[in-house]
Amino acid sequence: MTQPPADTIPDLLRRSLPRELVMAVEEALSVGAQRAHAASKGMDEGHLPHVVGQLRHFHMNEAFHRALAMGEASPTAIRGNGIVSGRAGVFTLARFNIPDGFWVNGRRSHTRRQMSFANKAIEPLVQPELFDQYTAPSDAVAFFVACFSGSLYIQPDSPVSIQIAVPDREMRGWLFKEPLDAFLRRYEQKPAAQDDLAKPQLKKIKKQGNDGSAS
Repeated sequence: MTQPPADTIPDLLRRSLPRELVMAVEEALSVGAQRAHAASKGMDEGHLPHVVGQLRHFHMNEAFHRALAMGEASPTAIRGNGIVSGRAGVFTLARFNIPDGFWVNGRRSHTRRQMSFANKAIEPLVQPELFDQYTAPSDAVAFFVACFSGSLYIQPDSPVSIQIAVPDREMRGWLFKEPLDAFLRRYEQKPAAQDDLAKPQLKKIKKQGNDGSAS
């Protein structure tokens, strides 16, 4: 009988992504969003939502690129509307923005859907009973997703949350997603100490009587 894999997707992410890189990305995306909002000031309300969306893309792409470069994650070049990606461990890393709750919007990019097919290799970590065998992956994809309120009147200058998300191979569902503040706490977790079942016993010392006999 094939044994199910002992690994998990959060474990794989934690081993591949340095904590400092995740923290840098979190800060970069927040800063990029703030710069985009500041740059949109004074624009006509008739096209303000479109302007803010475009500015978020450009400013957050630049900030993401810098965070990847500082984390030695080999970022791709910035080119127009193209996706910026990097590499850490077995994961290719990219980003996108959505209105909070509209995760299906992630599928709108043909490039992101193509990238996600690599996650076929890690689907057994979620449903091991459906697969005959599991081989440790050499390639997988994760996205940093900035979720905005969807309104320019509610927290327009920053995401309501930033999440790390791992899609299935068709990007129709999510094998794992979690807010970055919760994911960062995983780095602080220590393996449970193994219970020491050995209970040493002191050897009983026999007393000797005056006549030399043991008692």
